[in-house]
Amino acid sequence: MPRNRTDEVLPAGRRPVGRRVWDLPTRVFHWALVVLVLTSYLTGEFWRGVDMQWHKLSGYAILALVLFRLAWGFVGTRHARFQDFLRPPGQTLSYLGGLISGRNSSYAGHNPLGGLSVLLLLLLLLVQAGSGLFASDDIFIEGPLAGLVPGVTVDWMTGVHHLAFDLLVALIALHLAAVAFYEAVKGQRLIRAMVTGNKQIGEAGAEATPNVPSAGFRGLLSMVLSAAAVAALVLGLPAWTD
Repeated sequence: MPRNRTDEVLPAGRRPVGRRVWDLPTRVFHWALVVLVLTSYLTGEFWRGVDMQWHKLSGYAILALVLFRLAWGFVGTRHARFQDFLRPPGQTLSYLGGLISGRNSSYAGHNPLGGLSVLLLLLLLLVQAGSGLFASDDIFIEGPLAGLVPGVTVDWMTGVHHLAFDLLVALIALHLAAVAFYEAVKGQRLIRAMVTGNKQIGEAGAEATPNVPSAGFRGLLSMVLSAAAVAALVLGLPAWTD
């Protein structure tokens, strides 16, 4: 992918300045996902029985969020787009080497490792939520599409659902450790930036996301369409196949 843009090595004495980087739809997606993943974990591991209905609802909402973020990766503002933060393996390894050696590279959006983690997280969540549609524990919960496939497929999807969860927990733990590292060691206020949308970036060569009036509307439309797609899948597909 072309290298346009947001990365720079801060010269000695260069003072970073606060600029708008993360648009509102991206920030809403991020924090809504935090709440929903935590809800899915608690309802799946501890609050079983009648509360499993909330597990299903949170799973549907996560699937809608993932579909939204995939779409937003193409139609969103600059730093939300995949072309801005997904980089070739060589560039990602180069960034990792610089990180280990102590070079201070500053990216307005996601750095190469952060961009890779975003992609992996989205893929894992897609597998996790998608497999849950076909999963069943034969006691408390059954996915809305489990009745459409053979029992062996249900069993396989249930196994995939559990495996994806374990991988997701590992990836989230790694993500939290990375955020703590950048906050404590690199002095980058990543959490605050994802709340306010503003990030401390270098003065030279790192452009901010402009205030695009249509971004909020496009984000809302993308989310509505994503939610409609999930609703059609979990409600409409079983009805159409009866």
